[in-house]
Amino acid sequence: MTKMAIMGYGVVGSGVYDIVTKNADTITDKTGDELKVKYILDIRDFDDHPEKHLFVKDADIIAADDEVTLVAEAMGGATFAYEFTKKMLLVGKSVVTSNKELVSKKGTELFRIAKEKNVSYMFEASVGGGIPIIRPLVNCLAANRIQGIYGIMNGTTNYILTKMFKENQSFDVALSDAKRLGYAEQDPTADVEGFDTMRKISILTSLATGWKAECDKIPTEGITKISAEDVACAEKLGCSVKLIGYSKIVNGKVTARVCPMLIPSDCPLYGVEDVFNAILVKGDMVGDVMMYGRGAGKEATASAIVGDLMDVVRHKGVFDKNFSWDEEAENGFADSSDELNAFFVRCEKTKAEIEKVFNNVKFVNGCDNAFVTEEMTEKEFEVKTASLGGILSKIRVYK
Repeated sequence: MTKMAIMGYGVVGSGVYDIVTKNADTITDKTGDELKVKYILDIRDFDDHPEKHLFVKDADIIAADDEVTLVAEAMGGATFAYEFTKKMLLVGKSVVTSNKELVSKKGTELFRIAKEKNVSYMFEASVGGGIPIIRPLVNCLAANRIQGIYGIMNGTTNYILTKMFKENQSFDVALSDAKRLGYAEQDPTADVEGFDTMRKISILTSLATGWKAECDKIPTEGITKISAEDVACAEKLGCSVKLIGYSKIVNGKVTARVCPMLIPSDCPLYGVEDVFNAILVKGDMVGDVMMYGRGAGKEATASAIVGDLMDVVRHKGVFDKNFSWDEEAENGFADSSDELNAFFVRCEKTKAEIEKVFNNVKFVNGCDNAFVTEEMTEKEFEVKTASLGGILSKIRVYK
């Protein structure tokens, strides 16, 4: 029998408990070992819980119990979750998490401790919720040189953009609708400003390259400036608008970014709608592979955590270096201002003024003074838009 603890009994933590208890027979059959919850850490009281005796409020109780060898961290954030995760790893307990903020900010240190103690630190649920992406990236696609990763990784923003595209809603109306349905938090900043996606693409980039991609160094733009006019113009171009987290390797250098993008209809990401997520991986041998599904939610995220728990049970006392990365490799990352992109632009200038500054552009039929540039560096684009002036919006174009 493997005895475990759950740290945090919110939506995800309670989901982990439900799966471990309700599907106990299935878990035992597939791992060859019984997985049993011995403790649940939470500062709240759960007197009406059928197993209220499991609840504790002191992480040291779990750390001191040698019977507990496995911990599911479902607290969120990077303060107490970091402190408690580090404590568990240091005493030789494996930890499984869905905490993208913690993995993206403190992963390098936690991997180092796990390696020293020969235990596991697993995080499949931190990117894409129930969508399998971590294991496919490091195992199934291991023979490939990863050339790029492009993902719709936030269900809230994808729902908002879908409403804007399909029902001509404004951003504010679509956001209000998302809050009403529980798809958006009352403070949706992390979602709509792109920070949630930033942390996820940081994790995937680090895994794909083996170099730590500092999430705070990834240029990040959200969707708050996307207008109904932008969406209408995109539709005339045969494109949808999505918030994309991406990284790509060009000439041995890595570039990562989070931003709205125009996605053409021949790209698999084009038709990903509502709260669904999708992650497209480009391998040099396999080509394009896309993982698709619900990126969040109690059952989906908890399912991914329990999948990791089962994997740890199967491979006790083994640190898998594939699920980690090294310290930041500064020389591995390109200057983002040198990245090449084409841009969709709306402005208040005449066609003659636009052509004088940008030369070769494609004007959007039916959209006044909206155009798509040829490919150029980010630096060059900024210089040209500053010279042109009157810019209403600018969105990168997927290629």
